Amino acid sequence: MAVNLRGRNMVSVKDFSAEEILQVLKTAETLKLEISRGQRHDLLAGKTLAMIFQKPSLRTRVSFEAGMTRLGGHAIYLAPTDISLGKRETTEDIALVLSRYCDIIMARVFGHDIVEDLARHATVPVINGLSDREHPCQILADLQTIQEKKGCITGLNAVYSGDGNNVAHSLMYGAALLGMNLTVVTPPGYEPDQEILAESKSIAEATGCEIGVSNDLMESCRGADVIYTDVWASMGQEAEADDRRKFFMPYQVNMKLLEVADADCIIMHCLPAHYDEEITYDISRTPNSVIFDQAENRMHAQNALMVLIGS
Repeated sequence: MAVNLRGRNMVSVKDFSAEEILQVLKTAETLKLEISRGQRHDLLAGKTLAMIFQKPSLRTRVSFEAGMTRLGGHAIYLAPTDISLGKRETTEDIALVLSRYCDIIMARVFGHDIVEDLARHATVPVINGLSDREHPCQILADLQTIQEKKGCITGLNAVYSGDGNNVAHSLMYGAALLGMNLTVVTPPGYEPDQEILAESKSIAEATGCEIGVSNDLMESCRGADVIYTDVWASMGQEAEADDRRKFFMPYQVNMKLLEVADADCIIMHCLPAHYDEEITYDISRTPNSVIFDQAENRMHAQNALMVLIGS
């Protein structure tokens, strides 16, 4: 594929076309294979990644930092106390200053408008490491994992169970772009954003798949190739956790769902997991589970993205 992503931002999954996403996945596959063979890379030698964190994270920090190291570059961790976005100085000034020092900016934030502002004002590529609206890096890793395990993405039947949150939003865009049928199953009142649903449905019409929403988990999982879940209360929603548990318990991913899903169905979770809430421990350790493959692929997918936009 003759795809040039140099200098591009990834604020949303829909910022990339299907062809561009497939280029990222192909590059991730190659880099993962070469790293497994012990091959060293200097694809980002001399490059510096600024990592802005409003929210703490295990996978986001380590996967980006380890990825830059493996590719010959350097990553700088900026904690919430180091940068008070929009408080000590404006997001615009932060973007402009970091652009003078660094080659790529990654931000893991609360408000989606923050990463949009960074991308608007920065003169180097900006990556959304997570916002309340989307989690595009996670979905790149998820799509890579699905392709590895199932051999394809187009035409598969996937189910997402849980809150209509940032992961669900990005998964809807990714599934629609690559032609994977997806049903987002939530308790009534916790459905995904209606604008994102409408956009995903529109994209799906062009790629020949279906994006839908349901409140019936068991029925949705019949014949499913992929079953995905996430925590019921995201960071910043801790006060709602007890109330949400009452509504979400019937949407738990457990062994009963494997009885109606496809025999080779894969079980996915972006982690961290609250075992025996949104997912039972026993199903997370079955041969169907690929949750730690997803976690590993965060690094490979992000490596590919950084190489393509920043080298």
